[in-house]
Amino acid sequence: MAEMEAVHAKVRRYTSPDEYPFSSNLPKPVLPPLKFPQLLYPNTINLNSTLKKIYIEKVIPSLCKEGDDKNYGSSTTKDIEALQILSRRIHFGKFVAEAKFQDPKTQQEYIRLIKAKDRDGIEALLTNRAVEERLLKRLRLKAFIFGQEIDETITGTDLAAAMDEASWRAPGTPLTEKPATLLSEKKKIRKIDPDLVVSIYEQFVIPLTKDVEVEYLLGRLEYFPDFKPTL
Repeated sequence: MAEMEAVHAKVRRYTSPDEYPFSSNLPKPVLPPLKFPQLLYPNTINLNSTLKKIYIEKVIPSLCKEGDDKNYGSSTTKDIEALQILSRRIHFGKFVAEAKFQDPKTQQEYIRLIKAKDRDGIEALLTNRAVEERLLKRLRLKAFIFGQEIDETITGTDLAAAMDEASWRAPGTPLTEKPATLLSEKKKIRKIDPDLVVSIYEQFVIPLTKDVEVEYLLGRLEYFPDFKPTL
């Protein structure tokens, strides 16, 4: 990972405000710098060490069968690619947090909670359960479609059922629990279980994104009211 990120650093990948390396002491870019909009206050928030630990200890064991297929090289490159994509997604929470802080309807409440260092209160304020529900439904549909061989037996009814939450999650079931009933679908060999994808996102990706948002907001008042996002 360090060797790959060193190459990426030379072509200025980590000068972008939405890219964060897992490695330290990387070389400086050999390309001239680009000018990006100043949308975030200066910060060093980076949760990649936590993400990497969760990926190795939780995600990989849930995705992979036991055994050794000897494909170390290709597995490693795909793991690095997956980690970098997840890192970008999680740290995008900074932009979400800034947008929420700029909302005049909630800014004063954010300021009050930040001054009180109320992490739980900040997380509760920024959480929108309805949005999370919609996100997980879309995610499951994508996993349902792309996690199988597409052939002439796939029908519009199949896709509608995949999108119908009632067909795979019992009414009133909390998001953090595994669905009690699975989608009634044709028996197919799947590349990945859609419910597993939802579970990984629900248990790890969303919480880490919220951690980034909370950390960003806790430091926001150091640059308030002087800093304002500029395009």
